[in-house]
Amino acid sequence: MKVYTGTDPAIDLSKVAEFARRVEAAGYNGLHVSETVHDPFLLALLALQATERITVRTSVALAFVRSPLVTAYTAWDLSKLSGGRFHLGLGSQIRQNIEERYAMPWSAPAAAMREYVGVVRAAFATFRTGELVAYEGDRYRFTRMQPYFNPGPDSATPMPPIYLGGVGPLMCRVAGECADGLVTHPTNSDPRYLVDECVPALTEGASTVGRCLDGFDVVAGLQVITGATDADVAEERERRRRLFAFLYSTPAYRGALERHGFPDLQGWLSDLVRREDWDRLRDIVTDDVLGTIVPTARYDTLADAISRRLDGVAQGVTLALPENPDQDRRMADVVAELQAM
Repeated sequence: MKVYTGTDPAIDLSKVAEFARRVEAAGYNGLHVSETVHDPFLLALLALQATERITVRTSVALAFVRSPLVTAYTAWDLSKLSGGRFHLGLGSQIRQNIEERYAMPWSAPAAAMREYVGVVRAAFATFRTGELVAYEGDRYRFTRMQPYFNPGPDSATPMPPIYLGGVGPLMCRVAGECADGLVTHPTNSDPRYLVDECVPALTEGASTVGRCLDGFDVVAGLQVITGATDADVAEERERRRRLFAFLYSTPAYRGALERHGFPDLQGWLSDLVRREDWDRLRDIVTDDVLGTIVPTARYDTLADAISRRLDGVAQGVTLALPENPDQDRRMADVVAELQAM
């Protein structure tokens, strides 16, 4: 199993290189960089320049706020710079953010993503051959590339693999059609979701284009509660309790709670967060709730706990690097155990 970690969304740009080197030293396969308060491609550049071995993947860069050709240029440059260590992860975001935060038009995301990936792949082929490989869809058209603007012909640069971030069946089907992998959201990384919803949708998408999914990666975006001792785990559980309440108070994640047998919990959490009634948190987000949804174990048993949860349904997993660098060695052992499984 491949193991990845992610940057803090608000990481200071001056800290990216140091963090990436910690990730590489701890033995991780790669680093995910998200799009929140920084441009993810800038973070990826800093991380790639600071490392020699790990993969750096945008997880995820928002597709519909950028031209697909601009995205292809950037991904190609990062792949060339790093000798193929850059992976392009794309996501859609929700309508309100696209229209009201990014001031961009909205359309049906699954269909648009299919075409977006089509343009990016056509651009990669154009850069490789030096000749236009056109793509025409309902939303995106890529039909012009003068030699002056073409970085090719370039057969040496590896084509960046494309991963999609997705939750619903439509986006999973699109990933099965046209992507190299899927990165699941932390709220939708449990075995029941992966087996009953995600994998069937991927398979259906692949079958529509006559594609085999051999080599396709499902990377489960796990959150875990861990520590060196039982006392450390208990302390981390208390910290996670409030974070859990914030995350799952979002109506879009009601389904994840329902799958685990907590159909009323999302409504309770939404009401609690709205009223900032934190005194009731332990009564609502019980240890049973946390233990059911979030893998919980000491470092010395964490790999086994993750393996039991994801064995056979994911090829990769995200696992946070400890906040305290003194604990990196312990997490490095967990990483190595998972990679050997």
